Amino acid sequence: MPLNCGIVGLPNVGKSTIFNALTASKAAAANYPFCTIDPNVGIVPVPDTRMDRIVTMVKPHSIVPTTMEFVDIAGIVEGASKGEGLGNQFLSHIRQTDAILHVVRCFSDPEVIHVAGGVNPIHDIDIINTELLLADLDTVEKRLNKAEKAAKSNAATAAAKTELSTIQKLLEVLNAGKPARTADLEDSEKLVARDLFLITMKPQLYVANVDEDGIADGNDFTKLVEQRAAEEGSEVVRICGAMEAEIAQLEPAERTEFLEAAGLEEPGLNRLIHAAYRLLGLITYFTSGVQEVRAWTIKRGTKAPGAAGVIHSDFERGFIKADCYACEDLFRLGSEQAVKEAGLLRSEGKEYVVKDGDILFFKFNV
Repeated sequence: MPLNCGIVGLPNVGKSTIFNALTASKAAAANYPFCTIDPNVGIVPVPDTRMDRIVTMVKPHSIVPTTMEFVDIAGIVEGASKGEGLGNQFLSHIRQTDAILHVVRCFSDPEVIHVAGGVNPIHDIDIINTELLLADLDTVEKRLNKAEKAAKSNAATAAAKTELSTIQKLLEVLNAGKPARTADLEDSEKLVARDLFLITMKPQLYVANVDEDGIADGNDFTKLVEQRAAEEGSEVVRICGAMEAEIAQLEPAERTEFLEAAGLEEPGLNRLIHAAYRLLGLITYFTSGVQEVRAWTIKRGTKAPGAAGVIHSDFERGFIKADCYACEDLFRLGSEQAVKEAGLLRSEGKEYVVKDGDILFFKFNV
């Protein structure tokens, strides 16, 4: 199952427009609040020029890119954590995602209604972040009494004491108006926090939805968002949702021509997908052969057996070794045979940490 990102924001900031462009699907996008009720889900190939080059050289029968899942979640309004708007059902949808893409409106257009009556990106950010924080605070407070009783009983276990310390640390940061991910937790406490499914524990990326004039250098609105993101240690990607929606409908040749005319090297959505990939701490490795070239997603820092397990659990269970070389060596030397002759094809064991862009062939026995 691909890792997924939930697209959140106030109503009418361009979430569904961006989602439609990402997935080339037909999620509803209209000029009124709560146009999206049930979350729309789309699985998107991760664009990777390295895979394109491998395919050109190997000429396989089949090509399988790695993917990410995007979830378009209905607009959140002030008071959502208390049931305002369409309420907590949307917050529950966010809990199921791995990361948050927070879309912020950074353009003025009198024809597009703003739910708060005017464009103010910091105000918008504060509303969303506050509602997510309040929802988490409610979750943690409900666990506090139970955790205290368990930790203070005569039969208190180490696990019960760890749960209480986790709850106390989370309450401290949430009451200070900070997201749960800023809490200083021990490894054992992180496991407890994971089971709470807190929304503000998830990594967050800001998506500044701009008009065409704001793509290259931004505008006064994006500067405010970038300043806030820098304070939080987050990243910002500028996207013109209207333009991306138009690009998504073009044929490949027309798309290239459109981008060149606009002075762009690639669609903004490619940058968004790559930023989301980085946000989740992901890298790509490849398996390559005449039958198939395929990209695989793993967490940065994964060792060879774990990477093999992404293909099949038997590969991890019976792992023997991995023949490995870097895709850049393939590009530089022109063929796998040339890589072998240069002594750059290696046999790696169980402790090898897979690198981004590795081409791997696993040997296993079960």
